[in-house]
Amino acid sequence: MRALFFGSPAFAVPCLDALHEIAEVVAVFSQPDRPAGRGLALRAPAVKVRALELGLPVSQPTKVRTAAFAEELRAHEADIAVVVAYGRILPKAVLDAPRRGCVNVHASLLPRWRGAAPIQWALATGDQETGVTLMQMDEGMDTGPILATRRTPIAPDETTPELAERLSDLGAQLLREELPRWVAGALAPMPQPPDGVTMAPLLTKEDGRLPWSRSARAVHDRVRAMKPWPGAFTDVDGEDRRIKVHATHVVHETGHHGDPGEVIGADERGVRVACGEGVIALDVLQDPSRRRLEAAAYLRGPGLSPGTRLR
Repeated sequence: MRALFFGSPAFAVPCLDALHEIAEVVAVFSQPDRPAGRGLALRAPAVKVRALELGLPVSQPTKVRTAAFAEELRAHEADIAVVVAYGRILPKAVLDAPRRGCVNVHASLLPRWRGAAPIQWALATGDQETGVTLMQMDEGMDTGPILATRRTPIAPDETTPELAERLSDLGAQLLREELPRWVAGALAPMPQPPDGVTMAPLLTKEDGRLPWSRSARAVHDRVRAMKPWPGAFTDVDGEDRRIKVHATHVVHETGHHGDPGEVIGADERGVRVACGEGVIALDVLQDPSRRRLEAAAYLRGPGLSPGTRLR
């Protein structure tokens, strides 16, 4: 089996390893190197780094919607192309280049959470289960027929990096087990059902703002979903002050204990904030340009006092 691989971030690396085990990977395509870090030095995508370690040829095209690129893919005479978090929409000429087309390993149970940030939105909305889907690609946004899935429960305090690592490994397992069956013609694609479609758009900075009018559980879910970017935050009402919130836990699931966003306790037990329903504790906080602190240590600095309103 001759295969092409399209991917960029660390999430895609286990799938590249799995494909390398079961196929002859004739080319790897990744995003161009990008400036990163304080010095803005160019940094290679994780997939490129791993591909070079495996001795695989790597290409980093700046354009994929050209006749020349489609012709380059056809010249590889590949049986299949595997796409995992590549970061670009591929046109029909590219999708049709391999003999068995292109398949995608997507980090959700489609049709739930189509789009760029399925892991974050699954956590932010309190989903209790997710998984990975092997999908035959078409020109839509994660709309192609389903070939196979694997399911997994979500732990109530699991964060985006933790869940991403598990789904990355689960996706590699799925690919290893099911891709040879697809190439051999032993899998029947199933159209996605029209019901249950939800979208997972790219995150914005404002998505990290804590929704105090919602339940304590919803606020906690937002904190764990927004790691590492954009990060959860809140502003102090009446002050030019933003607080980053790195860790929380739910104190009370239900009941009304104050106005949403009101600090109702700030003492040796930590910082407790009323939500639309229930109470949440802020366990690790950070002021801009300062290091993150446990709540008790934070209260010895600028701190927060009962009655303060957060927004």
